[in-house]
Amino acid sequence: MKQDDGVVWAKLGRIEKVFFFLVALWALLYLTGLASGYQTMVAIAALLMGVATVVKLGRMGLRNAIWRLRNRLIVAYLFIAVVPIALILALMLGTSYAIVGQVAVYLVERQLDNRMRTLAFPAEALTRAPARDPQTALARFLPAMRRSFPVFEMLVTGEQQFRYPENSTLTPPPEPWKNATGLITRRDADGEHLYAWAHSEDKGNEVTILAPITHDLLVNLVPGIGDVNFIRYTTGSSRSPVPPPVNALDYAVSFLYPMFVPSWENPQAPPKRLFFVVDTRYSAVLGIVFGQKADWSDLAISALIALLVVFFLVEIVSLWAGVKLTRTITGAVHELYEGTRHVREGDFNYRIPVNGADQLGELSSSFNTMTENLGRLIVVAKEKERLESELAIAREVQNQLFPKDVPFTKSLELKGVCNPARMVSGDYYDFMSLPGGDLAFAIGDVAGKGISAALLMATIQSTMRTQLSSLNCSNGGAHPLSAANMVSTLNRQLYATTSPEKYATFYFALYDEMKHALTYTNAGHLAPMLLSGGDIRMLDSTGTVVGAFPIAVYEEQTVTLERGDVLVAYTDGIVEPENVYGEMFGEERLKDLLVKYSKADSAELIARTMEAVVQWTGAGELQDDMTMVVVRRI
Repeated sequence: MKQDDGVVWAKLGRIEKVFFFLVALWALLYLTGLASGYQTMVAIAALLMGVATVVKLGRMGLRNAIWRLRNRLIVAYLFIAVVPIALILALMLGTSYAIVGQVAVYLVERQLDNRMRTLAFPAEALTRAPARDPQTALARFLPAMRRSFPVFEMLVTGEQQFRYPENSTLTPPPEPWKNATGLITRRDADGEHLYAWAHSEDKGNEVTILAPITHDLLVNLVPGIGDVNFIRYTTGSSRSPVPPPVNALDYAVSFLYPMFVPSWENPQAPPKRLFFVVDTRYSAVLGIVFGQKADWSDLAISALIALLVVFFLVEIVSLWAGVKLTRTITGAVHELYEGTRHVREGDFNYRIPVNGADQLGELSSSFNTMTENLGRLIVVAKEKERLESELAIAREVQNQLFPKDVPFTKSLELKGVCNPARMVSGDYYDFMSLPGGDLAFAIGDVAGKGISAALLMATIQSTMRTQLSSLNCSNGGAHPLSAANMVSTLNRQLYATTSPEKYATFYFALYDEMKHALTYTNAGHLAPMLLSGGDIRMLDSTGTVVGAFPIAVYEEQTVTLERGDVLVAYTDGIVEPENVYGEMFGEERLKDLLVKYSKADSAELIARTMEAVVQWTGAGELQDDMTMVVVRRI
């Protein structure tokens, strides 16, 4: 188990640990098939512990949510204002939706029943009093029947045999059917369909009338109400007959209503449940029933009263919770207001009462601590402001010391960045052009931080630039410079002009443009990394730090830079920062970043590296000055 996994496990409570143990035990029993009789018991125990875990986490989340003052105010406003309004709107919308939908279904169902009666009356009449001429008798009923059902079939058997229309293939229903009227499902060659029918038998005479239920028929039952369908039995057209909205509040209503319909083939079977759907709008239903009174059933009235009672109870509870939360907030704010009045008058001995262990209680306690130290802090703040002003000036001066322009060379690209941990930095890097297109660059790290380190950094820069300028002038533009000699001179000067505890690591290099050769001296600095041909070479130290000893021997080494080689020099602020577990970032991670972004721009390589270091530490403040110099052979 990793260290961070152990930390997470230690933070879990007993309930969570038992829950995870039971889940693991159940998984083991399930996968191995062992002790199958205990699997159910373990599963039930794990479920119960899971519920307990969810309840515990919910309570913890609720406490954390209302601990902050802002969240408490939000909860108070929700209980006082939002919840009642939402309940009112939901009640109004739900009630109106149900009423409009029920009324629409009632209107359509009533019209359908009326039309089906036009089938029942001719069937009963022709059965009880058979006509000698069935066609003449049918002619009396035909107009009314066609107005109700444009398409229908009729079969008359008994004393008179008659079919309408003549090519009708309608057969008598199965034997158990007697006198009946209403809706029925009948299966034919195309599948099962829905019909309106009437069947009558009397003294050997039998009349059967069958009319198909179509979408057009249903839509025209109540003109203007919208779309009407039986699910699975009727199909609507591509153009919806639902009327357009009259205004923004004219919402669409889709109401589902069950109807129980028997089967033609199985008279004794239980009726099927079919779903009857009406798609309409508020304006369409209100326009049809305008001026009429709707009779509500006892059940609808009882449901409405129950909803009103529930709404009233929720409103009372919401009001009570909102008032209680508001009083705790306003009481604490009032005490804070009184305290600020005393502080404004200069009374720093006034203390406000601390009530509760939430954020308001901590705020009151913090206010008391603040008033106790405010007088002293005012003096400290003024002194700090003066020091920060001086540090800002020092930082401005130091920023002027870093190179603003990179010397131009045909075969070398340089980029340097320094991010100080404080206002000023003890890290140092510099570029300087030399005669013949050559150049020199350096990077260093002064022991310590702050103003003293920044001053020593400025001394190092001044010394090196003075040496380079004087040697160039004395040699008439020739280039017999020695990195080791210049670092030795710097060491003697620093030792002579600074206190014994002041020293610095220093890396200095001279680049020959003609030979593409880099001659360097590493005075105790972290070894730069040279990426060449996929391999990384460390340019190790060739001498001790500068400024610590009066006499020190420094050597120099030369490497040839091939096209595409990348040299990265850095300070300890890159590789030595630690994460929360005390583990340093390290050179290996820096090598990985160098390989990963070797083809990227030098600025991006530096930015990605420093970003990775900051993420590694997990802290907002840098632990040490971070400086990087990237030299790329082009």
